[in-house]
Amino acid sequence: MDVYLNGAFMPIEEAKVPVLDRGFLFGDGVYEVIPVYARNAFRMRDHLQRLQHSLDGIRLPNPHSVQEWEAILNALIAQLSPDDHYLYLHITRGVARRDHPFPNPPVPPTVFVMSNPLTHPSPEAVARGVACITVQDNRWLRCDIKSISLLPNVLMRQAAVDAGCSEAILIRDDSFLTEGSASNIFVVKDDVLLAPPKDHLMLPGITYDVILELAAAHGIKTGIRKIMKEELFSADELMLSS
Repeated sequence: MDVYLNGAFMPIEEAKVPVLDRGFLFGDGVYEVIPVYARNAFRMRDHLQRLQHSLDGIRLPNPHSVQEWEAILNALIAQLSPDDHYLYLHITRGVARRDHPFPNPPVPPTVFVMSNPLTHPSPEAVARGVACITVQDNRWLRCDIKSISLLPNVLMRQAAVDAGCSEAILIRDDSFLTEGSASNIFVVKDDVLLAPPKDHLMLPGITYDVILELAAAHGIKTGIRKIMKEELFSADELMLSS
């Protein structure tokens, strides 16, 4: 299975990134994840729009047009088996001498895309649910940017694993829900589907949008508002999406 790196397709064993890449040194980059079902990318344009938002957020010009991205991604999809996969897109500010400010003059960005099998929840998890913990959301204030700097998420998800749980639910300022370490969170109370507002404190999930669209199409009442910590523990149901 080939990957894409800086304009070329190659086996992953041949893909190499210099150690002076700013993604390696600073985590200076963004990423995007696009699910692929039976060789069909799910809402590719929506994901590419979110990628553009992340690039704009770190002041990094998009290395490709939408049409160029589609050509690259479809070329990788053509290699996939009919099983479900996801595409991982990774763009950094490129290779330069280590210094915090942006390289001046700018250098070419590093662009990497690979695919991996998409793992689905087990039937038992879907039927019975999963255990979660709550943790303090101690991330920065631009969580709407899909940054490759994921150390807080890594530590919070590991805290869930250490507790024998599947996910960590993040509470900001010991007060209100933001999201999960790798998911969006919905709350069901009195037959109303509640969702935190999409703002700078959470990632704008594509599945988040789909769930609200489906709820509206099926006449399910919804509410988009700040959800307080206490409401999590009195909820009828919590739902994770990713």
